Amino acid sequence: MRKNKKIPTIIGVLVLVLSLAAGVIAVQSKLFLRLGATQQATPQNVRIADISTNSFSVSWTTENQFTGFVKYGEGQNSLSQTQPEQATAPGFTHLAKITNLKSQTPYYFKINSGGNEYDNNGIVWQTQTAPENASPKKTTLVSGSVLTAASAPAKDALVYVSFGENVFSSQTSQNGSFIIPVNANLDESTVLEISVQAGPDGIASAQVFPANANPIPTIVLGQTYDFKNLPSGQESVNPEAQITAPEETSSVSGFEIPAGTASPSSQIVTLDSIKDGETVNTTQPELLGNAPPATILTITVESELISEEITTPASGQWSWAVPNDLTPGNHKITIAWKDAAGVTRTLIRNFVVSAAEGPAFEATPSATLTPTPSATPSRTLSPTPTSSSSATPIPQPVSGSLTPTIILSIMGVGLITFGFVFWKQSYA
Repeated sequence: MRKNKKIPTIIGVLVLVLSLAAGVIAVQSKLFLRLGATQQATPQNVRIADISTNSFSVSWTTENQFTGFVKYGEGQNSLSQTQPEQATAPGFTHLAKITNLKSQTPYYFKINSGGNEYDNNGIVWQTQTAPENASPKKTTLVSGSVLTAASAPAKDALVYVSFGENVFSSQTSQNGSFIIPVNANLDESTVLEISVQAGPDGIASAQVFPANANPIPTIVLGQTYDFKNLPSGQESVNPEAQITAPEETSSVSGFEIPAGTASPSSQIVTLDSIKDGETVNTTQPELLGNAPPATILTITVESELISEEITTPASGQWSWAVPNDLTPGNHKITIAWKDAAGVTRTLIRNFVVSAAEGPAFEATPSATLTPTPSATPSRTLSPTPTSSSSATPIPQPVSGSLTPTIILSIMGVGLITFGFVFWKQSYA
């Protein structure tokens, strides 16, 4: 009787072998899917910047597009607070600004990217806020625009400005423009190192003196620039950004103030991102400037009948983007506010919108330089030795990526059960 069941026994053994093979494949598939998803979400090029008495920022890049946030706290085991990154859509570059902190206090943090938590090779990242400083610091604006190698605006690119151990950061707008306030008392001979990190679009770097940093000539990804030999003070100071008209109470003046002229009493509101008569290559230019905190600015695009009121923040650095597309051609923007005496002041800008879409504003042609072959600065921009470009994942399941594996595992268990029953029946 047993000889008659030799063939079924062999079939049962084969079924068992196939079932085991299916189980091994299922385990390997699970491991492969998990490792692949984790690698793409791993934070790279992690940098700490903008350290002040009550804030700091964290930036990083990922191989694929993800969203993330920073978990932080005053102890390594008490990361109870979270701060999402500034961008709301998944991307390759990420920047989170952490505020409302205590002065001269150590803070620890981890990065959550794509649903997984990461630290610095098994160590929680650490930084410390600056001490209270009674002496005021002068703010120097660094602004410009970034283009890709294909001459398109570099959106959401990370831009860093550094000197010594100080690092300041920001992300470019949808038009590729940026403005970074550098709160430090800079010497005229201080060399500002500017570096751009745009993920898969590439990197760029430049050097410039503070006098010529607002704005700098356009930066193209993949290039290295030396702007230190620009003519001193070339149009970057933007003296015409402080234009005013006579007070409303004397509207019948019989003359018009020419562009570039300002009265001493009106030196309180500036417009730094666009010059009078400038041609811009975008239909929605972004306005950037400075004003006393809590000043109400009435911004009117008279050529399009667009008007909006904004209140300047505590930092005094205000920004406003034109909400609608402007038609190519001549346009006029008027900014009105009341000074300390309650007198209404105005600032007027005439500009031209080009038919070609491009960055929100760019330097004048005379400021454009040919990239020099100088090497990219090798100095690390991280202000503390604990920042690293690598991270170790804390094991967590990657949601939504194991469905095929689960199905395969169930099939493998079913085959093993069937093979075992079949093999037992062959000896029955």
